[in-house]
Amino acid sequence: MSFSDLFESGFQKRNQDHFAAIVRVAMSDGVINDAEKAFLDRLATRLDITEHDYKDILKDYNSHPINAPHSYKTRLERLYDLARMVWADHIEGADQVSLLEKLCIGLGFNQDNVKYIADKALTLVHYEVDLEDFIEKMKNMNQ
Repeated sequence: MSFSDLFESGFQKRNQDHFAAIVRVAMSDGVINDAEKAFLDRLATRLDITEHDYKDILKDYNSHPINAPHSYKTRLERLYDLARMVWADHIEGADQVSLLEKLCIGLGFNQDNVKYIADKALTLVHYEVDLEDFIEKMKNMNQ
């Protein structure tokens, strides 16, 4: 196995684990609704999850470890991507906020702050801020 194969397999495994963590969050209420299913389909495409792996993960998402990013910046980068996807999927109102709150918990944000974090993230992506501005504004949200 070449070095690039090791990198590819490690990267793919992290994507699968990340996807499984999002599936676990979506299943936290016992069901994946249509909006969550559409979101998962789109996320699977972005993470290069094969159809076979997608089905396997849906069947056994609990077998994948939850690896929330250790770095706060990496959490914010993932939150930015996920918030943009939730916004782009036109999930409206309470469903939009609820899904992003679940994703915030899955990313490792403090459960006491997820309502505020999700609202702030959705507001920022609504105004189409870039990643650097998003990170800066999210870091300074307590000011």
